[in-house]
Parts: sequence; structure tokens; C-alpha cells
Amino acid sequence: MDACLEAGVNYLDTANYEPKEEAKYAYSWQWAYQDRFKEAGLLAVLGCGFDPGVTSIFTARAAKHHFDEIHYLDIVDCNGGDHGKAFATNFNPEINIREITQKGKYYENGEWIETEPHEISMDLNYPNIGPKRSYLINHEELESLVKHYPTIKRARFWMTFGEEYLTHLRVIQNIGMARIDTVNYKGVDIVPLEFLKAVLPDPGDLGENYTGETSIGCRIRGIKDGQEKTYYIWNNCSHEAAYKETGAQGVSYTTGVPAMLGAMMVLTGKWSGTGVFNVEQFNPDPFLDKLGEYGLPWQEETGGDLEL
Repeated sequence: MDACLEAGVNYLDTANYEPKEEAKYAYSWQWAYQDRFKEAGLLAVLGCGFDPGVTSIFTARAAKHHFDEIHYLDIVDCNGGDHGKAFATNFNPEINIREITQKGKYYENGEWIETEPHEISMDLNYPNIGPKRSYLINHEELESLVKHYPTIKRARFWMTFGEEYLTHLRVIQNIGMARIDTVNYKGVDIVPLEFLKAVLPDPGDLGENYTGETSIGCRIRGIKDGQEKTYYIWNNCSHEAAYKETGAQGVSYTTGVPAMLGAMMVLTGKWSGTGVFNVEQFNPDPFLDKLGEYGLPWQEETGGDLEL
């Protein structure tokens, strides 16, 4: 953001800023740039990956077309794929492990409630995949969504993990390899998690033998015309199809396409303004009109059982 201000260009990212010395999500650091971007006549677009990103735009569609008030929001993220590795992360291991080992957090009745890591879980059914154990974790878009949709009474984020993955994760934590502070090894200061990243499989190399698909969406309950309504909007992405098209696995695809589309929205003037914006503050329609065309078709269902 500093570089964009210095160069006089607009800004777009796919995920929240996170300080290196602490695993902590917060938009406060980036929202603080509001006046500087306004004064420079520039636009900063925050969180235009899939989650955050498409999940926030799904929520904006729900608010615009399906609800007078959103009351309950559950973002559900399932990777039903298999890459054949004993342990690997689907994106940067350093960021991924920091994300999922921190305490869980959700919003309810005006308060943020913290949980122990993976303390809350339940089985959820995902389209084309079936039931998967899903864990409540902290995720950044909850912070902006409850700010921009103040009728929300509860907002949670759920992600699936397999038992083998969690076992490896516990071992990594127990032996200190998830630490993000420095340790001295033979006179050299190293960060254990950074070293672990160097020896784990490169997420960019997982695609070739990856089978199955991802399923990410929003399950929403609220009020429309005085009546309670349920709404589910989601995308499924095939790892095999993503690899065939791009040489990358599905998680890379679901991050890259929304970032490209966000840039398209800015360059074509569909999204505009000066200052700092989260993606749900823009019109969701032109983005979602293009999302399927560029490989991420979405589906929606009203009146169904949200399971949550």
C-alpha cells in the first residue's frame, strides 16, 4: 500500500495484512490508509481472493437480491481433494499453518468470542463431495462483513481438515516447528516455521496428481419481506480441471481468478472510488456475471437446510 501511494497507482490484494511477529488477522492496519488513499485520489481493494473475496461478494449478492436483513452467516470451505502427500499445504505453508493453529474466533450478538484451536467442529454436507468434518476457525472477512452488514447477529467460518492432516499439525506444533519467533541454530537466527516451509512440498507442485474438488460458499439466514429465508451460494472447483487448464491445483485457481476479475472490475470502471474498500462494498453483479465465464461457476439454493 505504501508502494502504491508512492507510485500513484491503485492497490488490490487477495488477503489480510498480518504482522510477521504475530499470527493475527485485523483490517485495522489497512483501514488506517483510508485518508491517504482518498487524498491521493487512489483506490485500494482489500481481500479479492476467494475467501476473503468471492465469499464476501456472495454475501453482497445475498444482501442485494435475497434479504432485507442478514442475521446468520456461515462461510463454509471444504477441500475434498487428495494430493497423495503425507502432509502438504495448499498455499504458502508459513501462512497456512499460522492461520489454522491460532485460536478460533466468531461473532455473536455484538461480541467476538474466542475458542481454542479446532475446539468446535461438526459434520457438514458439501455439494458433490458429501459429509466432511468442519472446524470453526478465525478468518478475516468476518471482521469486515459484520462491519458492513450490521444486521448480522452471528458470523462464523468453517474449514475442513482430515484427521491425518490434524495429526501432522499437532506434531509440528508439539515439537516447536510451528514457532514464528527466532531460534539460534549454529550461530544463525532462523524461524522454525520458515525452515519447515523450505522442506515441505511446494504447493505449486501439487496439481499434477490432485484429484477431487473444493467447495466454498456462504450459508445465510435472514429476513425477506417479513419472512425468514435461507440461502446457500457456492462454487465447486475441480483440481484436475484446474491443472489441465493452468498447470496449477484448484486452490491456486480459486485465488487467482478472483484477483484477475477484481483488477478487471477496477480497470473497466465497474468498481470505482477513492479510499480503502473491502470487496463487499462494491456492486457484486458485474463480478459474478464474469466469474463463471472465467472458470468458477457458482450455484445458489433458497429454502434449503443450512445444517447450521
